[in-house]
Amino acid sequence: MSKKRAQLVTQYLEGISSKALENYQHVIKQYSKNRHGIYALYKGTRLYYVGLASRLRGRLRSHLRDRHTGKWDRFSIYLTLRDHHMKDLESLILRIAKTKGNKIKGKFTHAENLHRRFRSEVFGDLKLKANFLLGKVDDVNSEKGDLATVGGTMKRYGIASLKIRGWYKGKEIRAYVKRDGTIRLKGKTFNSPSLAAGSIVKRAINGWDFWHYQRAPGDWVPIDELRD
Repeated sequence: MSKKRAQLVTQYLEGISSKALENYQHVIKQYSKNRHGIYALYKGTRLYYVGLASRLRGRLRSHLRDRHTGKWDRFSIYLTLRDHHMKDLESLILRIAKTKGNKIKGKFTHAENLHRRFRSEVFGDLKLKANFLLGKVDDVNSEKGDLATVGGTMKRYGIASLKIRGWYKGKEIRAYVKRDGTIRLKGKTFNSPSLAAGSIVKRAINGWDFWHYQRAPGDWVPIDELRD
């Protein structure tokens, strides 16, 4: 039996006239009373404002009298089962869509901005190519060494300078992949993830499944995914 996926949006209502909040408030109330979710305000077909609320009907009616008065005439609501990801969802929308009504740009609380890492890796690649053009190396990959023979197994896949961890008997084990692709663990160096993992469990084991790396904040996945 397949596992049912978690659902974010459970119900939605789109492109409704703002007049419905007064003329058919009893209908809107039965949908949105004490419900939380994301809402969008439109002026015609143009998106004007995006927000989140735990009491959607009251929030929408307040926008008929606050600084947004007269600046929108239609709305959409997206009701959610839980509010775990509402703030991130609102921030995502605000970072993609340009709205006149929102003064604050969406911010992600725990997400990692990959811009600095991307910049560093691009400059690293450019440096290797520049050294090749200037005759400092014979091959554009020579600074990385002969990947089949120099350094640890992980270097063959371009994996280096990476924190990894595994679990054994309920205890977290931390290690570090060095620049040469070897793994530093408890003061010892291992040439492959399996050898490093085997030193912990005292038997042969697939280290590519044993060790995990943090793909994104809070998201630890097996290092085997790095070989794809």
